[in-house]
Amino acid sequence: MTPPPVVFAPAALPASPETEPGGTAALALRLQAALLDAVSLDAAADAWVRGVARAAGGARVALALSADASDLSAAGAAPLALLAVSDGSHAADATLPHQRLLAACAECLDQGAPVVWPPVASAASPTRIPRITLVHQALAEAGGGALSVPLVAHGRAVGAVCLQWANGAPPLPAELLQPLAALAGPVLALLQARQQPWPQRARAAARHAWAAPGQPRQRAWRRAGLVLGALLLMALCVPVGLQVGGQARLEGAVQRVLTAPADGFVQQVHARPGDHVRAGQALLELADQDLQLARQRWQSQLAQHLDALAAAQARADRGQLVQQQSQADEAQAELDLVEQQLQRARLVAPFDAVVVQGDLSQQLGMPVKLGAELMTLAPAGAYRVIVAVDERDIAHIALGQPGTLALSALPWDTLALRVTRISPVALAVAGRNVFEVEATLLQPRADGLRPGLQGQAQISAGRASTLWRWSHRAIEAVRMGLWAWMP
Repeated sequence: MTPPPVVFAPAALPASPETEPGGTAALALRLQAALLDAVSLDAAADAWVRGVARAAGGARVALALSADASDLSAAGAAPLALLAVSDGSHAADATLPHQRLLAACAECLDQGAPVVWPPVASAASPTRIPRITLVHQALAEAGGGALSVPLVAHGRAVGAVCLQWANGAPPLPAELLQPLAALAGPVLALLQARQQPWPQRARAAARHAWAAPGQPRQRAWRRAGLVLGALLLMALCVPVGLQVGGQARLEGAVQRVLTAPADGFVQQVHARPGDHVRAGQALLELADQDLQLARQRWQSQLAQHLDALAAAQARADRGQLVQQQSQADEAQAELDLVEQQLQRARLVAPFDAVVVQGDLSQQLGMPVKLGAELMTLAPAGAYRVIVAVDERDIAHIALGQPGTLALSALPWDTLALRVTRISPVALAVAGRNVFEVEATLLQPRADGLRPGLQGQAQISAGRASTLWRWSHRAIEAVRMGLWAWMP
């Protein structure tokens, strides 16, 4: 909440500041207290011009400040902005009186000295230097006069105060208004600097440090900056290890796909993706009712043919003997086929592995066709790493290069790897071309690793300077653009 402006009591103000030093000091203290008590630049400027206007018997007072008043290294070329007017009007309104007041402040700031119209003789300045007073004469056309004095901060004029009165002599002479403005200038510049965003303050401080080469402290800072810059440049040019990589995923070294041995229905599921299974462990069972009936049918037919064969042997009927023997062999073959189908209806793990794909636990009774993929297994503890390397970096990859892998599931641990194969065909992934680089883990670990984990892989691809690593992308883009643009 903005505090109310300081109110000046008329009885406390001097009737003639030029002849009452105590009253002049009290006025300066009151104005300075009003500035320091304000929480913003606009509030401070408004309180100050109201205090000066009350001291001047109700004359109009305007205050304009440069946009770079808080910048110690600025050259003073920034435009002026009207901050406050004592008559209560909004300073940002582009009315004709405000434009004239702003022009009078600019006329004073350009000359860097007080400007008054009509001219007033003063004992303090026996020899008067001619000033440009065109705007001040326009302000005084209806009678009265105008006086402007510059605001000084950091040893340079950063703004101006314009006093306009209606009749008679100036209510506040330049000899009094000028020191009051000199006291207000640094406070206003400080408030302006406090309201600026930090990037602008940092740039102003850097410009000030660069613009003051003659000061011993600034010379020391410059020498330190040059030394640090040289050391940084040397550090950027020192060759360091070049790392090339990208997104990586973990896969099983060998993957076995279990397919449906015949047309049937899913009856029982004993394993799901992520489960570790032993060799010979049951994974899935298909419905075998039809196969059981077929086995019984062929068993009965085989028994009939064997009985007929025994009867033919007893009668010594060679024709029936040969016929029944062939029929018995046919029935035995069909029975063996059914037995094999019954064995294959119960899918078992061929080796110790991890189930990678194939969650059929929610699909009991689902029909499957001959050759349909049911489950995918990968050997436990045997993995390979697939790294997606950008096409711009694939030239730095060679067989046998070492690297490291950091998985998202195990960010606290890195795994060593070595490149074993580089795919010769690029793939389009997420709008860019990548090559799949295959690598093996040098020290595979059994705990925490699962096929399908993803992460980031970095492959050592020689040595290069940090400066080259940071700039080669831009250089390559410029070279490609020039090559495409030039005929």
